[in-house]
Amino acid sequence: MSDPVSEPTDRQPPSGLAAARRTFRAFRRTRPFWGGLWLLIGGWLVLRLSMVSAHVVVAGGMTGGGGWLTGGGMILCGIAAWAAPSQRYVVGIVGVLLAISSLVVSNLGGLFVGMACGILGGAMTLAWGPKRRARTPEPAQA
Repeated sequence: MSDPVSEPTDRQPPSGLAAARRTFRAFRRTRPFWGGLWLLIGGWLVLRLSMVSAHVVVAGGMTGGGGWLTGGGMILCGIAAWAAPSQRYVVGIVGVLLAISSLVVSNLGGLFVGMACGILGGAMTLAWGPKRRARTPEPAQA
């Protein structure tokens, strides 16, 4: 008697979940995904921990808007890293500069956590490089 679990089955076409996972994996591997994600998280933390409402920003001017500008800029840098991987150097440098400036401008950079996430994301975006294609060996000449 054969066990139905151990018998090889014919391959079925991939389900919707498998196709979505494969598409997401291809998306992740062709751009600085993790750097962009850390920039997004850092920007969100700077925005969230600055705790300044839009009314105070309008009334206070630049003093109240620092958290919104640095956090929003970091979020835009994270999205730009995903949308335009060829611009990773510009996005990474601007993201790191915004994260460092959030230390002064926005409640110690989101209590240091948002600043650290932003610096990590900017550095990862700068360090990312597209995958190189494998060279095929040239045939030996006799």
